[in-house]
Amino acid sequence: MELLQLQYFLTVARLEHVTEAARSLHVTQSSLSKTIQRLEEDLEVPLFDRTGRKLRLNEFGSRFLHRAERALFELEQGKQELSDLSSPEYGTLELAVTTASTLPNILREFRKKRPYIHFHVQMLTTQEMVTLLHRGEVDFCLSSPPIEGDNIECQIVFIDPILVAVPKGHRLADRSSVTLTDLRDEWFVGVKRGYGTRDLVDSVCKSEGFVPKYVYEGDEPARLSTLVEAEIGIAFIPSTARNSREHLKYLPVENHELVREIALLWHRSRYISRAALEFREVVVEYFGAISEQTI
Repeated sequence: MELLQLQYFLTVARLEHVTEAARSLHVTQSSLSKTIQRLEEDLEVPLFDRTGRKLRLNEFGSRFLHRAERALFELEQGKQELSDLSSPEYGTLELAVTTASTLPNILREFRKKRPYIHFHVQMLTTQEMVTLLHRGEVDFCLSSPPIEGDNIECQIVFIDPILVAVPKGHRLADRSSVTLTDLRDEWFVGVKRGYGTRDLVDSVCKSEGFVPKYVYEGDEPARLSTLVEAEIGIAFIPSTARNSREHLKYLPVENHELVREIALLWHRSRYISRAALEFREVVVEYFGAISEQTI
């Protein structure tokens, strides 16, 4: 059994399509098919059910996938550990976030300590983040809501109040706070379902007997302040994502502890480099400083 066979198998298992897998691996379809066929011959069982160029893992394939992922995961961790030992000042930090509003400040502070470490950051939904965590493909995730699961370490780093952003000319702009009932007939702008803040506020509003009416749903939380300022709709915005625009007013919500928990996540078995450990320290110190300012 060859390492290349396992790598090809994982790609095909995840994409379940020969053409797409070959494109992802930058190899010909015939070469990919022959490699998978040799692996099946070595194992003496078929791993996929085939329909044209589409493949679906059968029971043999599903069981073998778990083992293959663990094997390649351990090899990758070994590679990273040796790289860290040989060149601790260099490397790449793999990050994933569902909440990006605080990330620029955190990265700025970290870069002061580790100027030669590169970043690769992905903005993901909660489910996409869970997938990468279980594969061990990221060093850390900054997530709201927190994620619990096998092999996932979860450290709550901040309790973030969620505010209601309204334009200065809005009927509620002169208020010091609002109730959810006040918002029942409003139009909202927000992120799509699957993002923690959106799912949280939808759930809380539903408990109050209404479903927020969205005129805009997107993938860029930072855009919401601009849309509110343009009077497209109002928005639920975490306190850490407030934009200091003079034409916006941020209002706390009465009678509800409307907050999101921000958590730092990592895979228990993933090798944590010295740079990654320092990144974790920066995250904890950053949110600790914010907490002290709000006391």
